Amino acid sequence: MVGLLHDFDYEKYADLENHPFKGVAHLKEKGYADELTEAILAHAEHAGIERDTNLKKAIFAVDELTGLIMAVALTRPSKKIADVTVESVMKKWKEKSFAAGVNRQMIETGARELGIPLEEHVEIVLKAMQGIAEKLGL
Repeated sequence: MVGLLHDFDYEKYADLENHPFKGVAHLKEKGYADELTEAILAHAEHAGIERDTNLKKAIFAVDELTGLIMAVALTRPSKKIADVTVESVMKKWKEKSFAAGVNRQMIETGARELGIPLEEHVEIVLKAMQGIAEKLGL
């Protein structure tokens, strides 16, 4: 649920002053649990929330990575995530001009906080995304 909701307010509030704070305020008004709203805040470094649970660490660790993986998939001739490999993600990782908006440092920090080597983290997220490729439209 955190993964689905963490950026629901982003189109309306893309600035650091409001995102994810406005969305979290709305969710709290609707009665969403503190565990969920704190995890949503934790995905944004500027919110200053300590990532002291696996949920908070996980949403932070995958947020930027999913975007990078999707970008790699869209470079494939098939445009299918099934054709993406860990190696292809890591190759594009090194190209700083590729998906330049993806904060690679945040991905590295997230993997480290989870206690997972970077390539293993990429593999876990890639496999999860491949498992729902139809829902992702990839």
